[in-house]
Amino acid sequence: FCWPNLRSSTEHTGSLPEWLQGTLVRNGPGLFSVGETSYNHWFDGMALMHSFTIKHGEVTYRSKYLRGDTYNSNMQANRIVVSEMGTMAYPHPSKNIFSKVITFLNHTVPDFTDNCAGNIIKYGNDYYATSETNYIRKIDPVTLETQDKVDYQKYIAVNLVTSHPHYDKEGNTYNMGTSIADKGKTKYMIFKIPASPALKNVETICTLPCRSLLTPSYYHSFGMTENYFVFIEQPLKLDILKMATAYLRGVNWASCLKLHPEDETLIHLIDRKTKKQVGIKYYTGAMVVYHHVNAFEEDGHVVFDVIAYEDNSLYDMFYLDKLKDQDTSGPSKTFTKPTCKRFVLPLNDKGEAGEDLVKLKYTKASAIKEKEGKILCQPEVLTEGVELPRINHHYNGQKHRYVYLTAAEKVESTMITKLDVETKQRLDWTAENCLLSEPVFVPRPGATEEDDGVILTAVINSSPGESDYLLVLEGKSFKEVARVYVNVELHIDMHGYFIPQND
Repeated sequence: FCWPNLRSSTEHTGSLPEWLQGTLVRNGPGLFSVGETSYNHWFDGMALMHSFTIKHGEVTYRSKYLRGDTYNSNMQANRIVVSEMGTMAYPHPSKNIFSKVITFLNHTVPDFTDNCAGNIIKYGNDYYATSETNYIRKIDPVTLETQDKVDYQKYIAVNLVTSHPHYDKEGNTYNMGTSIADKGKTKYMIFKIPASPALKNVETICTLPCRSLLTPSYYHSFGMTENYFVFIEQPLKLDILKMATAYLRGVNWASCLKLHPEDETLIHLIDRKTKKQVGIKYYTGAMVVYHHVNAFEEDGHVVFDVIAYEDNSLYDMFYLDKLKDQDTSGPSKTFTKPTCKRFVLPLNDKGEAGEDLVKLKYTKASAIKEKEGKILCQPEVLTEGVELPRINHHYNGQKHRYVYLTAAEKVESTMITKLDVETKQRLDWTAENCLLSEPVFVPRPGATEEDDGVILTAVINSSPGESDYLLVLEGKSFKEVARVYVNVELHIDMHGYFIPQND
């Protein structure tokens, strides 16, 4: 059970650093049944935000449902009436034919949900709950009140947009979306939202044609360095024609997402100054990537790290009927283990066929030039069985050493880890009967070392008589600094954003 509208005091053990002042806002699915109807997939659940506000050593916990149009429509009808990716909603049998025709038309050219349960992002001075549709919802990050509904399409012609933008030191935000069959073309668009006045001044930086008009690649994130964007056009494809007929065929939209293992994964490198794709064609074998870790430039190369899978079985594992059947005692046998991989893209393609163009000594990643001029990129494995990567955000686009991740041997994570990408060594933190959320690194103000700060993660504690808590770890040692206990039950969520008190 999750509290839908709550403010709660907390108790804590240990000592919170005096400099740690701000609010950690997290977001994820939190309500899975309405009336007699239920969602099929965990990702479809209605968004439940929660926050920990830290001020002068005291912590206040809040939790509220995102009260968007989807939430309000479902509540008013006392049933699920808005379709999600894994759950198709059909009208009540008592509805008249006119209502049924309208519902059908809304699914032929989908008017997507505003159930933004994926992440919290910042555009200008405003904060938004997001998923991957063209709708986002502005929120008050302090009270968690739901505010304006924003349609990206009023500013830029995109149907799908990631929930993992990049931020620069000037306060600008960079994001990426897919424009489906706009003027007969399906394309990927990278855009910039300036610090002020934000969305009204959105700028299209680059458009990339989709390699197939009606089956664009699905992607969840992208990479950015000081001078380049990195986009992985993977062979996990969304079939637009099947989406248009899914409602009529009685299947969900997720069934229209299919991996084509026979296809290559194309790696696109876009020059941020020229706003054009570089001329070198990079590719690798079929893979599925949801999360980029980071990307940076070094000695004529672009280096980027990702969490990669061999297939798309992870999405299927989150169908609620499968989650109920999970054996939580050991590693999952139902989805492939994620691997943290490092790719290296040489910026100069001069060389003989068969030559490895990677000249960096510290990596085993390769980039072999082929006879046709294309470059086959093979990654170095940094570690295995990890997901939900976070770094010190001051190092975004710069060379990093440390990554903070959840262990992903099974769907529910019982461990978080600090990975040193130079030595491949890991420091782990775990506790009995506990599930841990994505670890968020908060740098100490004025810090000069990358891991000088703390890690925040929400912990669901199933030990009898013990409360759930916010865990605070010291960045360098990865040892416990404090626990902030809450007198309510936390929920498993997706992603979060830490807002320093002065922001």
